[in-house]
Amino acid sequence: MDAVTVQGLNKTFKAGFFMKKVHVLKDVSFSIRSQHTYGFVGNNGSGKTTTIKGILQFIKPDSGEVKFFGEPLSIRNKKRIGYLPERPYLYEFLSAMEFLEFHWSLTYDSKKFFKDRAHETLKRVGLFDAKDRRLRTFSKGMLQRAGLAQAILHEPELLILDEPMSGLDPDGRILVKEILRDQQKQGRGIFFSSHLLEDMEQLCSHLVVIHQGEIIYQGSIDTVMKDQKSLEEAFKELKLRGTS
Repeated sequence: MDAVTVQGLNKTFKAGFFMKKVHVLKDVSFSIRSQHTYGFVGNNGSGKTTTIKGILQFIKPDSGEVKFFGEPLSIRNKKRIGYLPERPYLYEFLSAMEFLEFHWSLTYDSKKFFKDRAHETLKRVGLFDAKDRRLRTFSKGMLQRAGLAQAILHEPELLILDEPMSGLDPDGRILVKEILRDQQKQGRGIFFSSHLLEDMEQLCSHLVVIHQGEIIYQGSIDTVMKDQKSLEEAFKELKLRGTS
């Protein structure tokens, strides 16, 4: 079953008051199968974050259709999705536990099971010992892990993560990769963007590649790397094809 189906997504923005519209997304179409890990690859400005915001309805596309688990995005299927933005806004006056409690309340009416789930999640992201500290005292890497904690707190079927390893030191990257592998073992579908092709190569079974607002590849990572020594070389080859 497809966790996400995107069909013909288009989005334009005005670059300035007197300037022409810029076509940022151009008939973007792809699908994400449940229980698989997809890497979303593209250069800066290629449309990755705009695509993610568009499919989650944070911005309104000019045209196109998006379905989650076979139906349009709704309150019901939002509960099946965990999301981490590229630059998460965390309420710095809250403690880590209070932050997770706030996000829990957006999904569930009852606080039953919250404490146990929050403790388990904070242990998983290496923040349990800091659970009562205010977020304003956290380092950038700790804040990134706190954002990941809220994304996995309610055990979603699908994780959508925009640059989840941004700002992390090597130890932090290793920890996040371990968390994502743990989510894979639990049968979660994962769709994440990253500039770190090495991480994609290690974690992903499939790729969606976007270049200048157009999808130039979607499919198995093994297929695209068949005649290449590394994902970096495969990405370069795909871009050359996409611009030819």
